[in-house]
Amino acid sequence: MSTRAQIAIEIGPWESAHVYVHYDGYPAHMLPALARWMPEDILAAREIRQVPKDEIDGFEPPRDPPVLPMPTRELCHLYVWLAGAWVEVNPGAE
Repeated sequence: MSTRAQIAIEIGPWESAHVYVHYDGYPAHMLPALARWMPEDILAAREIRQVPKDEIDGFEPPRDPPVLPMPTRELCHLYVWLAGAWVEVNPGAE
């Protein structure tokens, strides 16, 4: 079973590209795995099968990520780059 996630990367004012991640999108895996990658690396992958700690496993050919006006969680988890680190964003959580 897959734990799907999105990585939202700001690409302009009121524009965030949402890179799809198919497997292992849960925070205990994704936050350590993302730690070595910069937003540009994730954006270059465009569509990701999985983010192991040593490489980005992308789809071939990848689809372009959807661009939305703000980071938007549509799948299980949403990650953004904030103050120099990746964080999970859980909109609506208290």
